[in-house]
Amino acid sequence: MNMCEFQIGGTTLSALPSGALWWAEGRVLVVSDMHLGKSNRVARRSGGLLPPYETKATMEKLKTDLDRTRADCVISLGDGFDDNLATASLSEECFDLLQSLMNAREWVWISGNHDPAPVKLGGRCVPELEHEPFLFRHIAQEDHTGNSIEVSGHFHPKVRLSTRAGSITRPAFLWDKHRLMMPAYGAYTGGLSVTDPAIRNFFSDHAGAILTGTTPVAIPAFARAMTSAT
Repeated sequence: MNMCEFQIGGTTLSALPSGALWWAEGRVLVVSDMHLGKSNRVARRSGGLLPPYETKATMEKLKTDLDRTRADCVISLGDGFDDNLATASLSEECFDLLQSLMNAREWVWISGNHDPAPVKLGGRCVPELEHEPFLFRHIAQEDHTGNSIEVSGHFHPKVRLSTRAGSITRPAFLWDKHRLMMPAYGAYTGGLSVTDPAIRNFFSDHAGAILTGTTPVAIPAFARAMTSAT
């Protein structure tokens, strides 16, 4: 399986092509911002229609990552669902698949801004989780201090690069020695450029980025010209 290994605070982590984070030593797979049920939420609230396939596609991607890593624990880093009603909109197929994945291992739901209420599907639902040397939470905090490494999501970081063949935009992991910000795992999630102040202000000038895709690629996050991702 293609993955990109990197280290934070002496701990080795792996960025998977899908946008999941694999911590082999802890046997933990971390995903952020799956936004399951987004097409249903859009239809409910605005009447707009999106192809209703994103939940199944995201669940199948997660199953593939779990089959490959054989993780003992999954941490969903907030916004696992697009709102608190999304669990009821799951198709029987997706519900059964999710239950089969959850029943095979420990499962932790971190509360997000889209799904702040406890998830009634089993597993643990907590506002944040300390698992040495990491502190997992949905939204990064500017006042984060201490010895723990903050792992967050929420902003859906993306990188746009100019190449000879044109520009490319990819969801990306972003990290320095104090924190790691994860890309969105779900379909239909959009993104924000890593150079946007909402993201940039959290990181040092020496931060690294890993672009997701078939072969994840590590680059200096702020050492080259990048434009806003859309």
